[in-house]
Amino acid sequence: MWDFVRNQYEQILFSSWQHFSLVVQCLILATVIAVVLAAVVYRSSALTGIANSVSAIGLTIPSFALIGLLIAPLGFGVVPAVIVVAFFATLPILRNAVVGLSGIAPSIVESARGIGMSRFRTLLQVELPMAWPIILTGIRVSAQMVMGIAAIAAYSLGPGLGGFIFSGLSRLGGANSLESVMTGVIGVVVLALILNLLLVGLGRLTTPRGIRV
Repeated sequence: MWDFVRNQYEQILFSSWQHFSLVVQCLILATVIAVVLAAVVYRSSALTGIANSVSAIGLTIPSFALIGLLIAPLGFGVVPAVIVVAFFATLPILRNAVVGLSGIAPSIVESARGIGMSRFRTLLQVELPMAWPIILTGIRVSAQMVMGIAAIAAYSLGPGLGGFIFSGLSRLGGANSLESVMTGVIGVVVLALILNLLLVGLGRLTTPRGIRV
């Protein structure tokens, strides 16, 4: 195992960076999409129900099957990997964003409007900061989930550590096959832990002190 890691050191580092970059960029995209959708639907109980249903149903779709469906129209490469990872990353964040925004007391919103804040300014300066801890929890859940999905996305020749896993599985029993699989699996776990620590730090930096206390 150590010999394999030493010989493939540069490729492992490069694939780890690709994997981490894919997940982080898709998380940012998913957060923007989820927060915008939540801001549109959270005032309507009907639209909120639809958003929650879409989130629940979306999470039941097997990621491997979705990748297979996207290969036919989009081909192999980065595009289907990005779409799959961003899709699954959006679902937990959307659910938490709707819950966070819906849970803010109407009296707080009315107080903000009473001092002259517009609806949009109230959303940006009052509602989103108060809902941010719940939204960030959804981001952390999503990050751990899509870190593994990004590895599965290597089936479509997407970037990341999944290439080591599928390469090892395709020649199981051959030379360095187990070492290749273990390198990919352990690398994904380590990246997931690092990203979770970074998100915890982000929460401490961005959560208003009054809400944190």
